[in-house]
Order: sequence, then C-alpha cells, then structure tokens
Amino acid sequence: MKTLVFALTLALGFAAIGLRAQDEPNLIPDVVDPAKLIPILPDAPAGWTAENPEGSSDDVGGFKITNVHRDYRKGEGADAPTAAISILDSVANPDYVEATSGAWKQSSETPEGYGKPVTIDGNPGREDYDKEQKHATLWVMVAKRYFVTIELQKQDPKQLQEWIKRVDLKKLAEIKK
Repeated sequence: MKTLVFALTLALGFAAIGLRAQDEPNLIPDVVDPAKLIPILPDAPAGWTAENPEGSSDDVGGFKITNVHRDYRKGEGADAPTAAISILDSVANPDYVEATSGAWKQSSETPEGYGKPVTIDGNPGREDYDKEQKHATLWVMVAKRYFVTIELQKQDPKQLQEWIKRVDLKKLAEIKK
C-alpha cells in the first residue's frame, strides 16, 4: 500500500522538475507540515486496530512533498481485512493534480473488476476494484491539492464509502500552510 504512495510521490517530484527553470524564482506554494495533516487520519473503528500514523515532508527534485499515512487491521492472519489511508499534499505541482484527476473521468468494467469516477462531498475522485485480489482503492482530490487515498484488502468495495466518511474532508480543505 505504501508502494502506491511512494510511486505517486516520485511521479509528482519528477513531473515537477520540468516546471521550473533554474534561474526563475520559486513561486510555488509550500506544502503543509505533516503535523497538521496527521490529525485528519482517523482512529480505528470498533473492532479494528491502527498503527501509529506516519508523516514526512521530502524534497523531490527541488519541490517539497508532504505525505501522511496510517494502516488499519481487523483481526490477525493473512486473510484479515486491512485498510490504509494516505494524504499527499501536491500543491507544488498543479499540472500533476489536473492531469491525474482528469484521468479519473474514464470508466471501465470487466469480469475482473471496475474503475469509475466518483464525487465525494463535491470532491472529484475515482474508485477501482480488483475482484480476484479483493483490493479496493478510492482516490479523492480535496481543495485541488490533497490526494486522499484509501486502500482496502479483503473487504467489499462498498466499505470505501464508510472509510472516507471517517476522514474530515472539510477540515482537510481548510488546512493551508
């Protein structure tokens, strides 16, 4: 699950490199401190456990990126349901935000699963589900800067809606520098 966040972070950083010439002033807004985003990650629901939340701001190609993450688990063993919530502050690269959220408009459905655009509290998003792996993912763009990602394993994809309700998207949208 952390691999997806890492891949998004790298893609964001590499895409941002080409946006700014070396001698131009940096007019890109600063990302928020991870300590401001960690409280947005919810506590574990009843019957679940949560790991301690993690967060960092990293310099990737001359641009800062902030990411916070928390893993959740219900029970023990390989078949135990899991969830992960990540928030990535992508304010440093508005072109990346636009390109990524624009790609969410495509729908697809096969016997193996589906992908579809969604809107959560007025925020654009995308839901994908792999039936064989029982892996569901929801991405939501908040305030044109925050990617909220929820990944579920061994759960019905309808549970994505329950998990996103646990994240205070309105409070997240109000967080600035």
